[in-house]
Amino acid sequence: MTIETKDKGIVYDVKGLNLWYGQDQALRDINMQIYKNQVTAVIGPSGCGKSTFVKTLNRMVENIPIVRIGGEILYHGENIFDKSVMVEELRTKVGMVFQKPNPFPKTIYENVLYGPKIHGIRDKKVHMEILETSLKAAALWDEVKDRLGDNAYGLSGGQQQRLCIARALAVQPEVILMDEPTSALDPIATQKIEDLINQLKENYSIIIVTHSMQQAGRISDKTAFFLMGELIEYDDTSKIFSNPAKKQTEDYITGRFG
Repeated sequence: MTIETKDKGIVYDVKGLNLWYGQDQALRDINMQIYKNQVTAVIGPSGCGKSTFVKTLNRMVENIPIVRIGGEILYHGENIFDKSVMVEELRTKVGMVFQKPNPFPKTIYENVLYGPKIHGIRDKKVHMEILETSLKAAALWDEVKDRLGDNAYGLSGGQQQRLCIARALAVQPEVILMDEPTSALDPIATQKIEDLINQLKENYSIIIVTHSMQQAGRISDKTAFFLMGELIEYDDTSKIFSNPAKKQTEDYITGRFG
């Protein structure tokens, strides 16, 4: 099955998602819809299933051999667990940015173009177009345009994280998954990433795991609160933070636990 990008408001429709690591159940009957061109924040205490859930959206969680999954995740109406879905194609459409910046030990140029080259793009002119477009989209072009041949490890932590975002953008995804992308960064670099996220949602759908409720409040349109593998509440961020429907949500947001 070819994963197609269709112009609909709902990007993901999660239905009855359950997940186990061996005998331990990490996700319990998750049902939610994720919308196009919005930032969806996933919050909750450590070990509540946030990262597991997000890594399920592009099937990266399956890299752990003891994982077992039940239920459906529909991506534009197609179940990503269908045997005919090509995982590599799904992960091209659904990019991932991790907690710690993880540039390759290569030049800035080679980092950004790694994906396009794997996909068979050989034209040097196209390479330069992708490079500039991706770095500009990641708000990094002006800082690195004169040092594209330098090793990516020479960049600051915040620059490295934006380079990883540029690398994800270079293969033209529709969705960007972010697993606590600013937790290893200082406040100035964090603000740059948050500003970038607000810009990126014009063209991408973003799902971000964050340990910071303040960050969720600043940048997200919708917020999902997870607790012990269950989705306790999912609504507009403004409602979650001002008038949550569930006492557990209120207790977490007001710092009574977590």
